[in-house]
Amino acid sequence: MEFHQHYDPTGNAFLSTLLAAVPILTLLYLLALHPHKDKLGKRIYGISAPKAALIAAIVTVFMAIWLVDMPVSSAIAAFGYGSFFGLMPIGWIVVAAMFLYTITLVSGQFDIVKSSVVQLSSDRRIQTLLIAFSFGAFIEGAAGFGTPVAIAGALMAGLGFRPLAAAVLCLIANTAPVAFGAVGTPIITLANVTGLPEMALSAMAGRQLPFFSILVPFWLIATMVFMHKGKWKQVWEIWPAILVTGVSFAITQFAVSNYIGPMLVDIVAGLISLLALVLLLKVWQPKNKFYLPGEEDEIKSLEKEKSLYTSGQVAKAWAPWAILTIFVFLWGLPQWKNFLNSINLFGLKSLYNIPVPFLDKLVFRGPPLVTETVPEAAVYSFNWLSAAGTGVFFAALISGLFLRLNKNGWKQSVVRTAQRMKTPLITIALVLGLGYTTRYSGMDAILGLAFTKTGVLYPFFAAMLGWLGVFLTGSDTSSNALFGSMQTITANQLGLDPVLIAASNSSGGVMGKMIDAQSIVVATAACYEDRTEGANAVGPIFRAVFFHSIALAALMGILVMLQAYVFPWMIPDY
Repeated sequence: MEFHQHYDPTGNAFLSTLLAAVPILTLLYLLALHPHKDKLGKRIYGISAPKAALIAAIVTVFMAIWLVDMPVSSAIAAFGYGSFFGLMPIGWIVVAAMFLYTITLVSGQFDIVKSSVVQLSSDRRIQTLLIAFSFGAFIEGAAGFGTPVAIAGALMAGLGFRPLAAAVLCLIANTAPVAFGAVGTPIITLANVTGLPEMALSAMAGRQLPFFSILVPFWLIATMVFMHKGKWKQVWEIWPAILVTGVSFAITQFAVSNYIGPMLVDIVAGLISLLALVLLLKVWQPKNKFYLPGEEDEIKSLEKEKSLYTSGQVAKAWAPWAILTIFVFLWGLPQWKNFLNSINLFGLKSLYNIPVPFLDKLVFRGPPLVTETVPEAAVYSFNWLSAAGTGVFFAALISGLFLRLNKNGWKQSVVRTAQRMKTPLITIALVLGLGYTTRYSGMDAILGLAFTKTGVLYPFFAAMLGWLGVFLTGSDTSSNALFGSMQTITANQLGLDPVLIAASNSSGGVMGKMIDAQSIVVATAACYEDRTEGANAVGPIFRAVFFHSIALAALMGILVMLQAYVFPWMIPDY
């Protein structure tokens, strides 16, 4: 049964927008605002993530059927499609990353990693820059889809950062690189959707995001310091490290995006930033070290253990992470992906494209989202071999063999990973099911269209629309696919440059990455060993990052306004 999306189901734009927001508002209220008492009678806010996601999912399916008259079969199919996508590839990435991390714990090698990081710099601010920003940016560029938060979060938690702090810091850090993540997939998708030149969109994003690549490391350290009740002085104490990290990344990001293209931006910029910071630490160290509460004595004892481990032992301990880097990079290459997708093992294909029943080409998107009514494809790609999670899983297997993990070690690694991931996987599936239902029902488009009625202020709200898209879908790529065409159409109607406005959808969208439910659940899975504690942490994490997300998105909106009306020379010729 065909379903044509309609974007004002009540005949009143305000009421339609308000009702379309009900599923998202329900999820946010349950996660962050719902008051109740814990076992000790203390008043707390927010229920566990699985419960909140389940209730919000039911509300979403109901609203899709009741508000926009989506057929019941299509609504259920959309939810199922999203849930399967949540498990594979998103959930698979997190499971594989946790498996590798657990192997390093069980083998005892992570203690050596921790010691070697302390020898490089025991200052927690420096460690945050190294792991959350620079290393996370590299992983984002190679794999995307939650991988950097999963891997960097696990590393930081393993190094002794409080789970909440590790999750919040990795989410904030994973912003400026996102538009060029997964080998440039968001920008490439935006070019395909809008018909605008890929190089022009890459260059435009590369003239917006570098400003934030300099700002975010400073913002990150300020957040880290104040989360631990520090002072502004402790932020400024490491300004050389912040500046070197951000500027080296920003310059590389600009150069690669403007003169090479979107595919290698984060990979090269992340490596350059990491190398620049490491080289700086060879000649400069902060005068006053910043430690987490209660750990100063432990860290100082680790600093004195410099001779305990040989260079060979340190290299062996870091080998799993080096193997991971190689596999993540390899699995991110389009040529390698295509090769893996072509493999057929004894009749078992490595790629299955499965049209979703009751959904594929039965949902029609129409103006003003697109110029003419078109059917929406709904094909679930089960790429079990080329999925990023498979690359991480192979890295884990090879790491375990390299570390000569015994039978009991393998068993512990599998059991601990399975126990840790049970609840997060359920939550990720529910959240993605919710997101896909809002997408195919058109409720997210109803929300997005509200931004197009802002006239001369539209450049500001173009960035905020991208922010909304990532918040709703959990992906800058999906946000570009959803709103890219509408952004271009609106730009042409208002006499604005379509490259500027379309690129702003992606650049503004990156600031929504830290508050989408998918990313937050991935962060809890990576940073919390206790799955119950992790499930209850989603609300506090959301509350902790929401202001940062809004503030950075608004700053991006202001930059887009300036580029539209004051500095139009910043828009590339195409």
